[in-house]
Amino acid sequence: MAILGFGELIRMLKKNPKKIVFTEGTDSRILEAASRLLASNFLSPILVGDEDEIFEASEECGYNIRGAVIIDPKKFDRMDEMAEMFCELRKSKGVTIEEAKKILLQTNYFGTMLIKMGMADSLLGGATYSTADTVRPALQLIKTKPGSSIVSSVFILVRSRATGDNEVLAMADCAINIRPTEDELVEIAIEASECAKIFGVDPKVGFLSYSTFGSGAGEDVDRMRNAAAKTRLKAPDLAVEGEMQFDAAVSPRVARTKCPESEIAGHINTFIFPDISAGNIGYKIAQRLGGFEAYGPILLGLNAPVNDLSRGCNAAEVYSMAIITAALA
Repeated sequence: MAILGFGELIRMLKKNPKKIVFTEGTDSRILEAASRLLASNFLSPILVGDEDEIFEASEECGYNIRGAVIIDPKKFDRMDEMAEMFCELRKSKGVTIEEAKKILLQTNYFGTMLIKMGMADSLLGGATYSTADTVRPALQLIKTKPGSSIVSSVFILVRSRATGDNEVLAMADCAINIRPTEDELVEIAIEASECAKIFGVDPKVGFLSYSTFGSGAGEDVDRMRNAAAKTRLKAPDLAVEGEMQFDAAVSPRVARTKCPESEIAGHINTFIFPDISAGNIGYKIAQRLGGFEAYGPILLGLNAPVNDLSRGCNAAEVYSMAIITAALA
C-alpha cells in the first residue's frame, strides 16, 4: 500500500463511506479540510458548533462547506436522550441529568457522544483542545475495546525515496503513556503493529533501550527485554527483537557487530520506546531532521476511532488525519 496520496485508504472508504466528527467546527484548518472532504464522496464531515458562527467563519476564510452536517449542542433535538445515555455511562460518578447537559455543551464531550449514539463513526479533535481533553471523553464514554487495558498511541512516519516508493515506519508510544509497564509495552507493541499493517508495513518490532542484548544494565533495560520476551509469547507470529539500541535497530552494519544472530536487527520498522519522553523526542527528530512526514498521534485500544491533532497542525494534516481516522473505523 502506498501511503503517498492515501490512495488505498480512500479506496477503502469509497467502498464503505464513513462519517467523522470535528469537535472544533469554527477553526479555519478544520473548515479547509472539511471543504476538501465535501468535494469527495468517501467521508462525510460533521461539524460541531454554532451554525451561524461556522458559516461566518467559512465565508471569511473562503471555504465552501455547503452540504456539511452542522450540529449545535445548544439546539440538539436529542439532547435529553443523549444526557440520559451519558448519565448511564457515568452512573458510577452519580452525574445528574442537568449536570450531564452542562457537560455536553462542551464540544469534545458532545462529539464523542455522537459516536456513542451511532450518529458518527469516528472523531478528530485537538486543533484547539489539549490531548487530554480529547482522550478523556473517549476513555469515559467510548472506553477500551475487549482485550485492551490501556489507550496508547502510534505515529506513522513517511519519507519518499528516490526509487519512487515510500519508507514507512511506526513509532509508539509517543503521546499517551508516560512510563509503560512491561505488560503495557506488550499491548502497545501489538496494537502499534496492527495499525502499521494498515499502512502497508510488515512490522519488525524493536524494543528500544540504551542497551543491546545485555550490553548495558539497569531496571529500564530489564523492562524492555522482558517486554520483548512477553510480546513474543503473546504474539508468536510477530517479528520482535529487544532490548536494542537504535543504531542496532536500523543499521545492518551495526547489527552485524552488536547482534549478528538476529534476523531483523538493522531492519526494524516498528519502534517501541521505553517512555513518552524518548518517544516524543524520537519521532520529532525523525520529522524535523530526517525528512519524514509524521501522521498522528493515532490512538489505539479504543472501541471506536478517536484521534488527536497537534495544536500546531495545518489543514493538510487535518485532512490526512481525517482519512486515517475514518479508515480505522
